[in-house]
Amino acid sequence: MSQLMSQRANIKFCFKLGKTAAETLECLKTVYGDEALEKTAIYDWFKRFKNGQELLEDEERSGRPPTSKNDETIEKVKNLVQSDRRLHIQDMVNVLGISYGSVQNI
Repeated sequence: MSQLMSQRANIKFCFKLGKTAAETLECLKTVYGDEALEKTAIYDWFKRFKNGQELLEDEERSGRPPTSKNDETIEKVKNLVQSDRRLHIQDMVNVLGISYGSVQNI
């Protein structure tokens, strides 16, 4: 279990014991020191548990999912490079329709 998940579990445990968020913050600072979650994160998790959330994982966020760095695109870049090693990154950007930085990362 990661330290983040461990701290969230401790927050939930303190919540179930009836401790306040401020008391929980002090407990986490005692145990984790400088590695403890920030005050706002602890209060946020208290709010979530008060609203009935039981899971310790973050909820999925809205927005555009990453699309350019997947197995299919990586394979396309690989094939382009193998077909013409002198191909410029900008040429691959034009062919694949993904950003310059994504092609560079791949």
